[in-house]
Parts: sequence; C-alpha cells; structure tokens
Amino acid sequence: MINIREVAKMAGVSPATVSRVINGTARVSAEKRARVLQAITATDFVPNEVARSLYRKSAKLIGLIIPSIKNPYFTQVASIIEHMATEHGYRVFLCDVGDDIEKEEIALQTLVAMNADGVIIASTNEAIQDYAAMCQIPVVAIDSLFATKRIDAYVYCDYYAGGRMAAEHLIECGCKNIVCIKGPQRIFSAKARYEGYRDVCREHGLREQTVTCDYDFKAGLAMTEQLLETFPGVDGIIACNDVVAISTYKILHRKHISVPDQIQLIGFDDIEWASLISPELTTITQPIQRMATKAMELIIDNEKTTEKGVEIVFPVTLTVRETTKKKGSCK
Repeated sequence: MINIREVAKMAGVSPATVSRVINGTARVSAEKRARVLQAITATDFVPNEVARSLYRKSAKLIGLIIPSIKNPYFTQVASIIEHMATEHGYRVFLCDVGDDIEKEEIALQTLVAMNADGVIIASTNEAIQDYAAMCQIPVVAIDSLFATKRIDAYVYCDYYAGGRMAAEHLIECGCKNIVCIKGPQRIFSAKARYEGYRDVCREHGLREQTVTCDYDFKAGLAMTEQLLETFPGVDGIIACNDVVAISTYKILHRKHISVPDQIQLIGFDDIEWASLISPELTTITQPIQRMATKAMELIIDNEKTTEKGVEIVFPVTLTVRETTKKKGSCK
C-alpha cells in the first residue's frame, strides 16, 4: 500500500503539503498542488473518484451538518436540500452530530477530504467558525448567527420579531399571565425569541415569566409539569419550538386543561406536524423552504470569495390556528 510519505517523495514535497492538498486545510501553491495531484493519481493513493474530483475541483457533493435528524425542523431542511441537490446533479452527505464541536470538526474534515463543493451547517458552537474558516470550500451556516462572522454566509430568520409576534398575539387574545418556555440561551435563535417576548412584556407592563427547556419533546413534557407548578395562574404559553409546544399540549390535555379556553398556546417554526395535530397549532412560521433553498444557492452558484459574514435574513409570520383564540371569537 502506498503511504503519504511515498506520495510526498514522488511529488518532491513534504507529507504535510500532501495532507493540505487532500484536506484543503491551508493554501498550497498551484505548482506544488499540481505535482501532488499527479503523484496521487499515479499511485492511486486516494480512491479514483476522489482523485478525479480534485482535478476537476468538484465532487458534486454538498455536506449538511445538523444537530439532530430527530428534530422535524432539520428533517424538513434536509429533505429540501436533498431534493434541490438531486435537481442540480449533486449528492448530499448528511452528518448528524448533536451539539458536539469535536464531531462537527471531524465532519468538516471528512467533507474537505472528500473534496465537497461546500458545506451547510446548523451549529450552536461559535468556535466551529475557527475550524471552518480554514477550509478551502464554501461554508454556509443555516439557522445560526455568531458574534464573530468568520465563515462565508449566514442564513437565518428574524427570530426577535417572531418572539414579539408571539407575545403580542397572546395579549390580543386576552392573555395576561404569559409564560415563555425559552430555548437554551447560548443558541442565537433561542435568545432572540426570548428577547422579543421580554420586550413586549415590558412595553405592556406584564410580568416576565420564563422557564428554560431544550428543543426536545421529552424535555418539553418535564418542563411543562414544572411550569404549571411554578406558574399556576398561567393563561398563555409561548413554546421555544413546535416540538416543545406539542409536548406542552400533551401535558395540558392529560391534566384536562382546555386549550385554548383555559390556556392558549403558541409554537415556533411551523413544522409539518403543527397543522397535523388536533387542535392545530398556532405558531410563528419560518420560511423553511426559502431558507434551505438560499443556503443551497450560495453553495451551488457562488465560488468561495474573500468576503466573510454575509447575512441573509428572512421575515417570519404568524400562523393562527386552533390553540389560540381572540376575545369574542367563538372558534
């Protein structure tokens, strides 16, 4: 078996240079890169398909790194990206990494080694930018925005406006004792949604009441139990996402608490489940289709440039269904 040292010797470069060419982790002169690629092909050091992709500078492959395929939001994102990739002759390499930055780094390294045309990543770890910025392929963050903007682009929604919409809608529905189930505040989207709720409470002279919950169904069940004990007078609940809103409704139904007559409930995301459950869930709608499509367009249509931190922000909308009811409405 040919090893990296033999490839380096044939190309007249160091093993580190061969590694940089394969992984795309640092710049290599065009002349050295050409020698390395020639040696790789001659020795069949890497699979032929990868070697060919290095020559043509495209493997027709796009990486998608997400925290959980179990979350229906990311399932929808992945489905849209897969469909668009197929239409344009690309394959998608899906990496389900949780919130583990080490797994995220390994996923990026793997995708660079595969000569992927770009990576779409949904991450809560700001430090991932340091690693991603070294990759010589486009990297686009979806559903994320970090304080320092070191990768190519960020595609996200106006989460703050969504938090405001949710609170204002419950107030219009007559709620005076609103509890916000916050997502983890280290997550940009969760923090912005909470801040929207907080500011509306202050403007209307309402007491801010919150609990914190992971974006998880089981966590939502446990947190709803705690919420009802801590805030027995609650008449409106803003959930951090639709999955948690659905788990909240399950507990309310189990306790024979009528929704929306006794407690009104609103979610966030507008996943497909939101309109399938009964009663149908009022929610803040993110344009998931448009967001995922834009992220793909940034990878497919644009080569990597020196410009960093481009922000594409989409508006959110209120979708009123059956878990909220305005004053005087018989619905």
